[in-house]
Amino acid sequence: MIPRNRIPSHPGKVLLNEFLLPANITQVKFAGYLKIPLQRVNEIIRGKRGITPETAWLFSQAFGTTPEFWINLQSHYDLAQCKPITHIKKLNLELA
Repeated sequence: MIPRNRIPSHPGKVLLNEFLLPANITQVKFAGYLKIPLQRVNEIIRGKRGITPETAWLFSQAFGTTPEFWINLQSHYDLAQCKPITHIKKLNLELA
């Protein structure tokens, strides 16, 4: 569920605060473990890059989560970022 009164946390913030810091794992060590560029991990943590399906699979395998967990974090963040200011009236699709 997307929070109504705030933008959801970027997945990179969740990665850092809920997974890496509590386990005392550095970005360098994590990137090396996954065999991906450090820049990729750093950009995700800084909110400059999103979670791709490939990244979701890697993170899920490393942390014992599901890829859907990571994709959902990204989807909720993206939807909240792009929420329209104006609302459109629902189209009436009833057949006459």
